[in-house]
Amino acid sequence: MLSAWNASDVRAAEEPLLAAGVPLMERASFALATHVLRDVAARRGPVRGARVVVLAGAGNNGGDALHAGAVLAGRGLAVTAVLVAERFHVPGRAALERAGGRVVELFAAPAVLSAVVEEAARADALLDGLVGIGARGPLRSLAGDVVGAISGAVEGRTALEIAPTPSRGGAAPWVVAVDVPSGIGVDDGAVPGPVLAADRTVTFGAPKPGLLLPPAAALTGEVTVVDIGLRLDGPPAARQLEPVDVARSWPVPGPADHKYTRGVVGVVAGTATYPGAAVLTTTAAVRAGAGMVRYRGSEAVGRAVLAARPEVVTAAGRVQSWVVGPGVPGGPEAAHAGEDDGADDGQHERGRAGLAAAAGRLAGTAGGPVPAVVDAGGLGLLDDASPPWFVLTPHAGELTALLRSRGEDVRRPDVEAEPLRWAGRAHELTGATVLLKGGVTVVVGPGVAYAQADGPGWLATAGAGDVLAGVLGAMLAARSREVVERPALAAEVAAAAALVHGRAAHRANPGGPVAALDVAHAVPHEIAALVGGR
Repeated sequence: MLSAWNASDVRAAEEPLLAAGVPLMERASFALATHVLRDVAARRGPVRGARVVVLAGAGNNGGDALHAGAVLAGRGLAVTAVLVAERFHVPGRAALERAGGRVVELFAAPAVLSAVVEEAARADALLDGLVGIGARGPLRSLAGDVVGAISGAVEGRTALEIAPTPSRGGAAPWVVAVDVPSGIGVDDGAVPGPVLAADRTVTFGAPKPGLLLPPAAALTGEVTVVDIGLRLDGPPAARQLEPVDVARSWPVPGPADHKYTRGVVGVVAGTATYPGAAVLTTTAAVRAGAGMVRYRGSEAVGRAVLAARPEVVTAAGRVQSWVVGPGVPGGPEAAHAGEDDGADDGQHERGRAGLAAAAGRLAGTAGGPVPAVVDAGGLGLLDDASPPWFVLTPHAGELTALLRSRGEDVRRPDVEAEPLRWAGRAHELTGATVLLKGGVTVVVGPGVAYAQADGPGWLATAGAGDVLAGVLGAMLAARSREVVERPALAAEVAAAAALVHGRAAHRANPGGPVAALDVAHAVPHEIAALVGGR
């Protein structure tokens, strides 16, 4: 698991080491130079004579970059350091010049910016050490001008485009961010202004949340964590599950298990208008390993479900998790206004009953409360307060509607710009765990936040959310009692579902387009690969 800490936590962990004379900058800069050498060698072969441009600001990241430049110059690379701030790291500059590096004082001669941009565009590697982790807001003054100009010159990329991949060859410099790409929101992943998209980010001590969270996560390239001896004892600000984490916690049935111990998923999804949502959700739940899937819906849609998945049961009975809302009309704003779509095929009533049973409010419910996945039209069926074992799964538009229905003055672009903030606000307002779908999926629960970037861009396709809901429903059913008893566990299970869903999309058609049903059918193979290696 990757655990990310806020900038203030990292600085606090550095203080006792610095006071004791531990050479943190020496450790960081040597590791940074080592990774740059490896990357340059992988791209061009012999590194001697390779051209490197170092962008150095006033903070410690600028010092790290200058000292790394000195190491590189000592290995025979042609290094030019561009000082953007008058208050630069003096020992770092001296080390670079002793090693044969060249220094350009851009702060003293801004007119040479065009020449700097031209040199940067021709370089083999470009080190971004403009600002440190204490910076806030967009890049200002000369630093912003430098990033804007270089971003426009390097292969015509704008500052907000997704970071390129190593496969693009040697036509443009390999961009390495020092600790974080300059200009991102270090603690929240915001992108308030220009950012030079990195191919690799070498971060020190621990990842920072902005490296995992959208939209900044699209600009970091490959994140490499360098251990410099920090001790971070408090809870991380954000987490990212890795395959080994999911494999270790996945409930694999044994010889004594049966369908009820493996988990029964109740599904309220689909209508005559959207029958496919019911098929996709139930198929995904079956393929993810549910012991049984019960479908609740109209007779006509039930026939479509059974034609696709004869294992599904349409009779009422015991349920250990509910999935409510995929393919059901309506939403938060419609419910808030008292509207009810007559074409819901009775799914609103069934959905409310399922949520009441899941919350433990339905009289005569056996076994007590159980987890629930609340998606799409189910979001409009929520009460004012929900338990944390409810997992809401909106996309940005649905989250916006949910927040507005509860009095927040927010628009979709606001949610897309600060997804962690608004997913967290939805958690506060509803009490439920919130999984905000997107290229990077953000999950917020009681005291925890996850950011999962496991799926390809091809996964942005109709029905993919229905498949995720089914996978998550099966996972929650398998750990039903544990999820209800441990409030933060629902978020971890939701993050694990996002990982499996994303990796199944890659498996369905590596490198190419996928359909939602293809993803559902790839789920059992992905699970087998995960648990087989644990």
